[in-house]
Amino acid sequence: MNDPIADMLTRIRNSQMRGKSTVMTPASKLRAWVLDVLADEGYIRGYEAKTGADGHPAIEISLKYYEGEPVIREVKRVSKPGRRVYMGVNDIPVVRQGLGVSIVSTPKGVMSDANARAANVGGEVLCTVF
Repeated sequence: MNDPIADMLTRIRNSQMRGKSTVMTPASKLRAWVLDVLADEGYIRGYEAKTGADGHPAIEISLKYYEGEPVIREVKRVSKPGRRVYMGVNDIPVVRQGLGVSIVSTPKGVMSDANARAANVGGEVLCTVF
């Protein structure tokens, strides 16, 4: 697998289209950091480290719904393995006029666009969520 973040986001998107309450994904530190941001921003209920059916570490993500509709309406991968997208603090995109969030990997850790602006750091824009 070349892009683990895109794989995780696709699993979340597909599970929400099917109305699932949880989804499993292979575990990694970067995935956990992205899920921390999604949980802090209120897009998922949370996540829990588990062991997968094959015995490898996995993460179980609890998805969030509001009035039967998924909270995450749109999730897009911005920086890809073939084309990395780095932005300074002044260039980090505002998603849907502040209603969405950009997840940025900075030297101070993975954080939301608002936290990156507050910390005055730029970095690689991993994805946008609305």
